[in-house]
Amino acid sequence: MSSGSRSGEFCPRCGDEIERAPEVDLPGGPRDPDAVLCDGCYFESFDLVDAPDRIEIRVCSQCGALHRGNRWVDVGARDYTEVAVEETAERLSVHVDADEVEWGVDPEQVDQNTIRMHCLFGGRVRETPISEEVTVPVYIARQTCDRCGRIAGDYYASIIQVRGTDREPTPEENDRAVEIAESYIADREATGDRNAFITETTRTDDGVDMKISTNQMGQGIAKRIVAELGGSVSEAPTLVTEDGDGNEVYRVTFTARLPPYTPGDVIDLDDDGGPVLVRSAHGNLKGTQLATGERYEASFEEGIDPEARKLGERADGEETTVVTVEDERAVQVLDPETFEAKTIPRPSYMDPDADTVRVFKHRNGLHVLPDPDDDE
Repeated sequence: MSSGSRSGEFCPRCGDEIERAPEVDLPGGPRDPDAVLCDGCYFESFDLVDAPDRIEIRVCSQCGALHRGNRWVDVGARDYTEVAVEETAERLSVHVDADEVEWGVDPEQVDQNTIRMHCLFGGRVRETPISEEVTVPVYIARQTCDRCGRIAGDYYASIIQVRGTDREPTPEENDRAVEIAESYIADREATGDRNAFITETTRTDDGVDMKISTNQMGQGIAKRIVAELGGSVSEAPTLVTEDGDGNEVYRVTFTARLPPYTPGDVIDLDDDGGPVLVRSAHGNLKGTQLATGERYEASFEEGIDPEARKLGERADGEETTVVTVEDERAVQVLDPETFEAKTIPRPSYMDPDADTVRVFKHRNGLHVLPDPDDDE
């Protein structure tokens, strides 16, 4: 061996002269006590990988959330093999002296709650190829996350009550209110908000009640309901407790009060204008006058609840025969019950060439209904 390959130094552990090319850069530097060892002694105690004896992953048995750090995180998985691979990768550390490190993992599902991770590492240390295999058992600890615990414990911060004004909400309105609430919560969950949930939905004779996780979300849902179905929101706070800092904690009941009339209702406003077919109850009541076809809109003061009485609904209309169009304001049709020819008002929306029309009959007479496609 050439004299250039000898360092003139001796291994402090075995005493052999160290054969090392002078250009070799020792990993660790002079402060590393193992840097002065010969390759044989160095590799005797060298561990390429530092691995824990076991890894425990806490998952929620209800929703599948994963506990990371000091919080629960939704991972959207029921198969935790990929999660186990990620956790293993985070817990393993490779020796700082290693270069060109490569690794792979072969998960072995032992049982429902145990995955054995076979990890193979390779790299170069002191310009010498080295490999090492470690096996780390990963245990799935199934628990209950904070969110599911609160739901199971019937926790809620606000109540939404869907009610009608001088009437009961229709089944369709109740169903739509629940859909709006579920959509709102789903949107919040999609952003990672784990405080978003509906604890309970109860249908009553008066409407529907929903227990919501926070006051802010209860208010947001109630506003969405009346934005679509019409009406207004009222709030009734109730003091329930104090927090750790002595601040008062309130539970708020949000009542989404739906308007007395809904699109499709036929009402009498007692204003000599005749029946009105309701088209909208947002902000203020809007509709179509059946006698003329003109638009109706309640004043700002009347809002959604003008002085009126309900005569029926568009669905009560019946098909009947047009006898003759008398002029721009009158048409003769057959009474769908008695089959007598009767002259009634001709609204502007009626097609003068129509052979049949749908009419709404009430105690004050007959009126032609607009075609559903004519509604704005």
